[in-house]
Amino acid sequence: MARSKKKKVLLIEPNYSNKFPPVGLMKIATYYRNLGNWEVVFYKGDLKKFVIERITDNLIEKLNDADGTNHNWHFYKDILFEYVRTRRTKLLDSLPLMISAASDDEKPVKNIVLFDLVNEAKDKYWKKTWEQEPEWDRVGVTTLFTFYWDITIETIEFAKKLVKDPKNLMVGGVLASIQPKELAEATGLHIHKHGQAGGIHIGILRAGDLDKGDTQKIDELELDYSILDEIEYQYPMSNAYYCYTTRGCVNKCAFCAVPTLEPDYMPYIPLKERIERINDLYGEQKDLLFMDNNVLASKDYPKIIQEIIDCGFQKGAKFVQPNLLEIAIRNLKNNINDRAYTIKAWRLINELYNLLKGEESYTLYKICEKYHITKYLTTTKENLIAAYEEIKPIYEKHHKPGLGKLRIVDFNQGLDARLFTPEKARLMGQIAIRPVRIAFDDIRTEKKYCAAIRMCVESGMRDFSNYLLYNFKDYPDDLYKRLQINVDLCEELNVSIYSFPMKFHPIRKTNDMDEDYSHNRDFIGVHWNRKYIRAIQAILNSTKGKIGRGADFFYKSFGNNIDEYNMLLEMPETMVIYRFFFEWLGDEKGITKAKEILGHSMEHFSTQAWRKCFNECKRTLPNEDWNDVLMFIHKNEFDKWSNKFNGSLIKKLLSFYKNNRKSIIEKDSELYKMKQEYDKNPTMQLTRHGKKNS
Repeated sequence: MARSKKKKVLLIEPNYSNKFPPVGLMKIATYYRNLGNWEVVFYKGDLKKFVIERITDNLIEKLNDADGTNHNWHFYKDILFEYVRTRRTKLLDSLPLMISAASDDEKPVKNIVLFDLVNEAKDKYWKKTWEQEPEWDRVGVTTLFTFYWDITIETIEFAKKLVKDPKNLMVGGVLASIQPKELAEATGLHIHKHGQAGGIHIGILRAGDLDKGDTQKIDELELDYSILDEIEYQYPMSNAYYCYTTRGCVNKCAFCAVPTLEPDYMPYIPLKERIERINDLYGEQKDLLFMDNNVLASKDYPKIIQEIIDCGFQKGAKFVQPNLLEIAIRNLKNNINDRAYTIKAWRLINELYNLLKGEESYTLYKICEKYHITKYLTTTKENLIAAYEEIKPIYEKHHKPGLGKLRIVDFNQGLDARLFTPEKARLMGQIAIRPVRIAFDDIRTEKKYCAAIRMCVESGMRDFSNYLLYNFKDYPDDLYKRLQINVDLCEELNVSIYSFPMKFHPIRKTNDMDEDYSHNRDFIGVHWNRKYIRAIQAILNSTKGKIGRGADFFYKSFGNNIDEYNMLLEMPETMVIYRFFFEWLGDEKGITKAKEILGHSMEHFSTQAWRKCFNECKRTLPNEDWNDVLMFIHKNEFDKWSNKFNGSLIKKLLSFYKNNRKSIIEKDSELYKMKQEYDKNPTMQLTRHGKKNS
């Protein structure tokens, strides 16, 4: 009996930048592999490039079938790919498309069959006939933040061209769950019905959601880690188990999407068996990253901690890196995701080659050349397996796992300070948690937050981190106070707390919005303004987005007190970014250097000059006029000059905001020349622990 042809499912993540892999798609990949009759492919990147790659793969199959010679057309994949992509006829000269002459007197002639196949593939892409012949039985698109709206819609629209029947286009994830009606209106897709794969899925996937009658608990399936090796994109948070031990949250915070995504709180999801299955298939991972939204609320919290320990993540646990090439070849032999492990094995061999020198480097190159695996596009599964026996001794010689690296447990979504108790902190201190992420989104939770930090310190934990939500219903001063609290705790307790201020973005449009700010990053909180937001972003740009221990570092970044902080918020953005340079222009050394180089002082461009002008305007202008000036500054639209500001003092003040932004990057400007001079010997640099470089 002939074997039934496999169905095909394509899983897509839009091509935005994100830290974590698409956990939902990794579970769906496992679901389809478990069904047994599905080919599963994952893609993140330029979808046009993906289409060309698939057309090229199909072309190679046809060429191998039609060619009566011993050519393996896969070895020409890179050239065929480029020809389909660019239509450059010169590339055809590098392909074996000629039939040898019967005698020496005759010239080779074109193999018309092969020529036609190659040009047919080229035309298939450029004339878009591939859109009339979709390859995929099902296509799934994941979604993330609502402010990725545009790229998400663009991806869904492209995905419609890839699926045989639009009814089998699946869309799920965060954005889809939060705004299903808006997404349906924008794309024409229907809201998902149980037992039918296609449509917009809301929340987590349950048994029978994709195929009526199927009993797999999709949300509890182990993740398919192999799909991450199918793409060029490298997720920053890698080499980790991505898990849930609970689902949902007992809180219903107004700014949070969890009540929509995970409406029911599940206090316990088994962990150990899933990790063991992952180890068997994909090899051990170093870290354990939890996506739980409120693990401390679970009545099974002690059981969860014990299971973490049983999985090898007790405090002080170490990880020894397995032989990844051996795992990749083993999985190729076992027919586990050929696409992924062909890429994985090739990358590992290429990384080894880049490390080697001398005779070993030459030896490895000759092996790769022998088996046609010097380029990824010409690499085949069969040739990798054949080459491995010769590469294995070289790879094992340089695979040095050493004594191992400390493992990390990370409850990445943050822990609820209000739910800490000394006993819960004691239990947490038994696992390899680093850092301890405790939410500090509201200044009103200060007492609970500080108490939670102290409990953890008493239980032996010394590394902390948190996200500080701002631009919601808070005041700008609240952010400064929360950062200062963390700095003070670091000094008092001799611990490390890294704070990550995070700007609030609404997850849906509300009645008081003049536009849908959930689809962009332009929302401004009731107590904030655009200028203040830009100032905070400029400060965070210089601190790499985080504030660590070190009082000097914090106070230099955000000001020595609330008043200085508020002046920073009002300061021209260019001055915030190049703070020390503009201060230097107004001090004795900067004035002297400017006179030496330019023949005159640049003091009138300095922070000191701006501050003097700002305070003079504030002191001398009538309240109504000053409020108008402030309102204009807070809009942060300095290219839209208003004719209503006619006073020379006001014009002088506003010139600081408008002029410096361009002149500091114009190579012929005096500001640019002075900045180059300053950079040779800066008077101050921000350092992590408050140490100054003078």
